[in-house]
Amino acid sequence: MPKVSLGAELLCDLLIQAGVDTIFGYPGGAVLPIYDALFDAPLRHILTRHEQGAIHAAQGFSRATGRPGVVLATSGPGATNLVTGITDAFMDSTPVIILTGQVASEKIGSDAFQEADIIGITLPITKHNYQVRNIADLPQVIADAFHIATTGRPGPVLIDLPKDMMSGPAQRCQMPEPAPRGYRVPKAPDPVVLEQVAAEIKRAKRPLLYIGGGIISSKSSEDLREFARRNQIPVTSTLLGLGAYPAGDDLFVGMLGMHGIYAANRAITECDVLIALGVRFDDRVTGKLERFSPHSKKIHVDIDPAEINKNVPVMWPVVADVGMTLRGLLALDCVPDAEAWRRQIAGWHEEWPLSYRPAQDGLKPQRVVELLAEATKGQAIVTTEVGQHQMWAALFYPFTRPRQWITSGGLGTMGFGFPAAMGAQVAMPEQTVVCIAGDASFQMNVQELQTIVENKLPVKVAILNNGFLGMVRQWQQFFHERRYAESRIGSPDYVKLADAYGALGLRAANAHEAEAIIEQALRHDGPVIMEFLVHEEENVFPMVPPGAGTDQMTLEWEEA
Repeated sequence: MPKVSLGAELLCDLLIQAGVDTIFGYPGGAVLPIYDALFDAPLRHILTRHEQGAIHAAQGFSRATGRPGVVLATSGPGATNLVTGITDAFMDSTPVIILTGQVASEKIGSDAFQEADIIGITLPITKHNYQVRNIADLPQVIADAFHIATTGRPGPVLIDLPKDMMSGPAQRCQMPEPAPRGYRVPKAPDPVVLEQVAAEIKRAKRPLLYIGGGIISSKSSEDLREFARRNQIPVTSTLLGLGAYPAGDDLFVGMLGMHGIYAANRAITECDVLIALGVRFDDRVTGKLERFSPHSKKIHVDIDPAEINKNVPVMWPVVADVGMTLRGLLALDCVPDAEAWRRQIAGWHEEWPLSYRPAQDGLKPQRVVELLAEATKGQAIVTTEVGQHQMWAALFYPFTRPRQWITSGGLGTMGFGFPAAMGAQVAMPEQTVVCIAGDASFQMNVQELQTIVENKLPVKVAILNNGFLGMVRQWQQFFHERRYAESRIGSPDYVKLADAYGALGLRAANAHEAEAIIEQALRHDGPVIMEFLVHEEENVFPMVPPGAGTDQMTLEWEEA
């Protein structure tokens, strides 16, 4: 006979069966039965200092491993504090399982203490969500939730758990096979369509690969590398695609889009066949749609049919897994005659290389990123907050492998990078994890300093302190006549703050000091906060102004 237990104990058993070993969370009244069960369960729980920190940590864990991160929060404010992270995970296709407490079943809908309709709130920002009203349904719900979160286009799945379901009796059992009603994962690509696509690529004179985060989600980086090299097709990447193809490779053109490099944006404008793999043609890449890649025949491979023709009409839509599609194309002759095109792109690189004006005095933020890359030999897992520092990290740190780069793309969430670094470090304890942060973003979840110290997580944080909301200030400079309304922001003394939490705090104001404190930080076996006092009005270039096309880049700001 199955062992009679409590719902919370059954939940822990099912999570273990699903392969979970770590949960990020914060307790409260509605989830006390779950926390009581966790007391004896062989599951690691990381107690964060805010629920938003918990879900961003779960995202970092997921992005570093490819496994679903798991977050647990109580009802009401605990659940609603997760909403930003859920939206972020939804937009960036990150598999996260969100467990929320809920008031007892008989009180649902009565506006009880700490009740919130988290199902209704998160319906538009989850891949699916559940509320368990019968404990016998929990095994199937857990099985289906993990299946939905990790297959097809990955994403967050929420499970709402009324308190009485967790504190009442339950029968422990083996988790069933997933069987979500109405859920279908796209099948292999049509072989006839693949032959037509291969023929189109072979006819191209100026082919270009445009890759995104879908390459990493589908675990198809090796297939991409083989396809690009066999067919000698240049590669451009979105922000979230960085690392899927190694920086430094002769075929890698660079990041494209609003802050993409000159050669990448020229290439996407001039190409005649654009092969888009695991991307969604978002506005930060396309700029003005009418001017986006106007001369190309477009091939779009994506597992999500909703993305096909959503923003940009394409000639060859392929609704399928990117890896399966690339492996299908590798069996066909796709080799184009594109030597002259590769020389043209190399010429653009020589004409307008990625660069910045060296500092006559003080410290440039780009140089800090270069020093971090040199000191870590380009091998660190790098997370970022959101803003100018994020773009400098994307442009000046050479990412060579998937899951090395963890940043908030679609939602652009300030406060993401530090807790994401915490989650990545939990997942990868032997790896160096560096969070590149802005002084404004870092303050949004600074309380997680206590979490990394308490858990002995040796995260290295590099704060590029320019005294501003940097990207806001840049736009105010360009488009609002330097009227810096509420974009200047103060900071605490980060060295003293680090010391107060029990971490090591360091500061640098020039390149020599920066090099020294980075070396010291990497030698230190605990968490480190490095503050770099950088030029206040340094800007991110290139830049495609709003309303412009990718061919209308501003390469350097000049005063009228």
